[in-house]
Amino acid sequence: MSEEVQGSQEQEAPKAPELTVTDLQNIRAIIDISATRGTFKASEMVGVGQVYAKLDAFLNAVVPAQAAQQAGQ
Repeated sequence: MSEEVQGSQEQEAPKAPELTVTDLQNIRAIIDISATRGTFKASEMVGVGQVYAKLDAFLNAVVPAQAAQQAGQ
């Protein structure tokens, strides 16, 4: 019976949070739309722009590499 309890405890372990490339692309789109609609104050635009630029650079590096890897399989 202890094996059943141990097995059920292992199954109930919380799943690690997951963030995909698609999620990051959606975040980039949300930032772009929000900026276009004037959601951010002028004083906030520098910080928002810096995060957007880092996210955009990351996605521009990762997405083509991921596509090439999938094409090679």
